[in-house]
Amino acid sequence: MKITHTEGESNQSAARRTWAEKHPDAATRNLLKRDADAFMHQSLSSPCVSTIAKAEGIWIEDTAGRRYMDFHGNSVHHIGYGHPRLVAAIKAQLDTLPFAPRRFTNAPAVELAEKLGAIAPEGLNKVLFTTGGSDANEVALKIARAATGRFKTISFWDAFHGAGFGAASVGGEATFRSHIAGPLMTGTEHVAPFNCYRCPYNHAGPETCGLACAGMVDYVLGREGDVAAVIAEPMRAVPVVPPPGFWKAVRAACDRHGALLIMDEIPTGLGKTGRMFAFEHDGVVPDIVTLGKALGGGILPIAAVIARHDLDVCGDFAIGHYTHEKNPVTARAALTTLQIIEEEGLVARSAALGAYAIERLRNFAPQSPYVGDVRGRGLMFGVEIVEDRGSRLEAPARAERIYYRSLEAGLSFKISAGCVLTLSPPLTIGREELDAALSIVETAILAEGG
Repeated sequence: MKITHTEGESNQSAARRTWAEKHPDAATRNLLKRDADAFMHQSLSSPCVSTIAKAEGIWIEDTAGRRYMDFHGNSVHHIGYGHPRLVAAIKAQLDTLPFAPRRFTNAPAVELAEKLGAIAPEGLNKVLFTTGGSDANEVALKIARAATGRFKTISFWDAFHGAGFGAASVGGEATFRSHIAGPLMTGTEHVAPFNCYRCPYNHAGPETCGLACAGMVDYVLGREGDVAAVIAEPMRAVPVVPPPGFWKAVRAACDRHGALLIMDEIPTGLGKTGRMFAFEHDGVVPDIVTLGKALGGGILPIAAVIARHDLDVCGDFAIGHYTHEKNPVTARAALTTLQIIEEEGLVARSAALGAYAIERLRNFAPQSPYVGDVRGRGLMFGVEIVEDRGSRLEAPARAERIYYRSLEAGLSFKISAGCVLTLSPPLTIGREELDAALSIVETAILAEGG
């Protein structure tokens, strides 16, 4: 039986208390207390697990001088923290042009829009910038409504598309939906997400299930008849990889029923999965793509919407209108980030190192009865922790203990879906550093016994 919300909170609190007791230095205690007193408390954010005083490359350092390899980074640190070339470009831009009112264009903003249109699939070359991924997804939804004359959407339970009201409405994570009083945005239909490993009906794979998950998207599109768009993560950042043929089936269903396909590439795009865009693995082209997080190089916030040329249909009304829409400093940061990714060959690097890491973890898996699955693409991969492989019973308490052992050994990462050790290092990581991190995870898992 899956652990309850209350039990999960209790285990997490106990683990955090143990961690705090091991590191009772005054600097950490003081800053954590000030944080808890000053900030609104919310799940997954505050109170915080620790402090940070420095970030450089793949490393973060706390106020007591403890250093950790950061395999989380909120998916912003594709090029590592404080890349010297990016820092220099931002400083130079600040000296040249620090801001541009929205109605006045500027060279960095135009160059960035042109660059995004160039790296996107052919035909996707109309761009709009926002300050965050949640806003980018809401802009994409507005475009879909304007282009189709419809308002309904299909998205997936457990998906995350941002914290804004519209983004939370199409999202499927309970954390961002369950405590909002009153109704969310109307017309937001949800279907079960792809996940062969956790499918309650068939976990043998798409070769035997006939892609029932994709069939449900087709069914709801036909049943509703007036859906503007399907919005989805091409690969869930939990991570969960779609079964072969899934997105081709969904793309065909959208075409049959006149719905647009919006791909939320905010955590997965820009090389994280070993391709510039994660949807490239599946041989499909969406109608609209959203980017964010890593686009600002791990320094500045910027997100983008890239749409088909013929979807430029909103000229008579405002769909974004953000104060920093064409900020030359954030645009310069994004443009330089894209140049670094391309010129340092980071997409290919992600593919090669990710394949190595996943293979190593899969070879390790038989050594522990608590490793239920190893999955991912590129440098976005995860280890699902279970009570035993036979029952596939999720083990959040074990995952928490493994996490804190890893943190103690100098590795920070995220636990997703309650029990998945989600490992997402910068694309700049070295092979030696990657091996050291994987050894930490393996040692922490073996410490569970079994």
